[in-house]
Amino acid sequence: MEDEEFEKSMDEMNMSALEDTDDDTNTDPAAGNVAAYVMSLFNKSSTARETEETRWLRAYRNYRGIYGPDVQFTDTEKSKIFVKVTKTKVNAAYDQITDVLLGSSRFPLSINPTTLPDGVEETVHFETDDNLSKATEGDTSLRPGETTTDWARRLGGLEKELEPVMEKLKAGPGTGPTQVNFHPAEIAAKKMEKKIHDQLEESRAKKHLRAVAFECSLFGTGVMKGPFTVNKEYPNWNEDGDYEPLIKTVPQVSNVSIWNFYGDPDATNMEDSEFAIERHKMSKTQLRALKKRPYFRDHEVDLAMEYGPNYIKEDWEQVMEDDAQEVATERWDVLEFWGNVDMETLENYDVDIPAEMADEDAVSVNIWVCHGRVLRLVINPFTPVVIPYYVVPYELNPYSMFGIGIAENMDDTQTLMNGFMRMAVDNAALSGNLVFEVDENNLTPGQDLKIYPGKVFKRQGGAPGQAIFGTKFPNVSNENMQMFDKARQLSDESTGFPSFAHGQTGVSGVGRTASGISMLMSAASGGIRSVVKNFDDYLLGPLGKALFSFNMQFDFDPEIRGDLEVKAAGTESLMANEVRSQRLMQLLGMVQNPALAPFAKLDYIIREIAKSLDLDPDKVTNSMQRAAVQAEILKAMQAQNPQPQQQPAGPGGAPGGVDPTGAGGGTIGTGQAPGPGAPGFSANTGEGGETPV
Repeated sequence: MEDEEFEKSMDEMNMSALEDTDDDTNTDPAAGNVAAYVMSLFNKSSTARETEETRWLRAYRNYRGIYGPDVQFTDTEKSKIFVKVTKTKVNAAYDQITDVLLGSSRFPLSINPTTLPDGVEETVHFETDDNLSKATEGDTSLRPGETTTDWARRLGGLEKELEPVMEKLKAGPGTGPTQVNFHPAEIAAKKMEKKIHDQLEESRAKKHLRAVAFECSLFGTGVMKGPFTVNKEYPNWNEDGDYEPLIKTVPQVSNVSIWNFYGDPDATNMEDSEFAIERHKMSKTQLRALKKRPYFRDHEVDLAMEYGPNYIKEDWEQVMEDDAQEVATERWDVLEFWGNVDMETLENYDVDIPAEMADEDAVSVNIWVCHGRVLRLVINPFTPVVIPYYVVPYELNPYSMFGIGIAENMDDTQTLMNGFMRMAVDNAALSGNLVFEVDENNLTPGQDLKIYPGKVFKRQGGAPGQAIFGTKFPNVSNENMQMFDKARQLSDESTGFPSFAHGQTGVSGVGRTASGISMLMSAASGGIRSVVKNFDDYLLGPLGKALFSFNMQFDFDPEIRGDLEVKAAGTESLMANEVRSQRLMQLLGMVQNPALAPFAKLDYIIREIAKSLDLDPDKVTNSMQRAAVQAEILKAMQAQNPQPQQQPAGPGGAPGGVDPTGAGGGTIGTGQAPGPGAPGFSANTGEGGETPV
């Protein structure tokens, strides 16, 4: 579908939206007091997550190496050192997650046909041998009451391609060596997969996924939203050198900072959530750009800009900013609400309800609010209805929507490491210097008591004995460092990331050999498997389903219609492509055995080998099925246009009396020239010929 048609399908969609107010009024009777309703839910969610914010701030300080207000130093403590092991662990977790999910060039998302596809045939075949095809002419693929058109629809995206052999097609897989199989359900799935991957690439989904993975590792929770339609500008210059950008409407996905996401405090996951609110910090330019988006109320946006900036920094914002700034900023505070609202609630807030929805008990809406003005109120356009936010936990907390991250797991051990390191440094500073005791009765009065090499002290008469004594304190830094190392080991166990997994040297024991360190690394990767599985279940899977529904609703293409299911492929990425390709090559070697060859689907194996090598199978593999269809087309053309019969051979054995082969029209070839001693050789004096003069 062209971009214009795609955008038209969005604009002409049957959506109920609140109309804009007049330019000469500041009242908004149609919106009622719905802005107050959104603010009440925002305040409820903000209050409920205060405990979470405290945990996130502590995690942020440990990552940055900043002591919080709860740490009090004594007057005798000189060292304020902070050992940032938390940063090392968080970055190690982030690197492993991104390496697993984004290690290949493909986004970790795949579309596959269901086990028993409905509406699209899983496999069809036709017979290439004309003699055998006549024996099954009585077979039919039409179901009771089905027409030829219905049968063609069950071919999905292969309907046009298989049209030349439609009469020969049979449902189900072929059983003979001369029968060619096609998989309409799989072809439709792969076309949908390529379409979704192209859309994700256009929206730079990998960049947003990396941001989600970082916050997930640090704070324990990551958030992504989408898909939404946006107009993307592509640079373009015409023939005269003038800049004429191309505007293309594409679906957009993006990450949402955990600090700006306010979820339903009574839900433990997004499936059970009744609403979700995102807080936007917008400049005047960004606020004005909302008027170009569908269903935003221009007059209300203008009024919000006239009222002036209203963004007030939260406490956590002031803590996280390194430079001291004022609480107020030149920004606007805009709330984006998505959720289910009872019709009775909307009536109580005096909202005008469309007549076609008067009989509904509840409705899913999207509301934008700023300065108490309703910038946008529209019925949720997605079918099926979803709240387009995806919250993924690092470590699942069954009693909260927000998960547990690396920094929280090692909070206590980080405190211990800091304490023991400070003690070791202070003790080393004390034990590395002498403490002097001076008997002033044995010294001349008025002397400078500073100590430095070559210093001379003058004594006076008095009791015999030493006037200056040096005291050396015992060094217990080794004991403190032993406790530090023990705390570091505890941090390895609490986080599931051993130190050797992110570069620690000097590993002893079983880790001294290559096989030993391989076993240790394999065991260490067990923790990351559960994290990747959470990404599959809470982010990649729901996001893929949303993109699938988005394309079927707003950009419908009959060739990608089918009974398909979305599969998050993050867990599959844990197996290295090298290992996968080796196993596929082993399987390919096994099926070279003639006894096993009939049981293997060679075309599928070849395609999977290409995928494991990070290649596009449609570009590097040849399709035997398409070759068979082309052969049938050529056979049909030859049947319609038979070749003219060959003319009878004339004198010389060739048609028209010309024989370019020299065989005289017979079956005997021209032979070889006679050699020495053979009859007919020019040097012989016998029968073979005359002696040359």
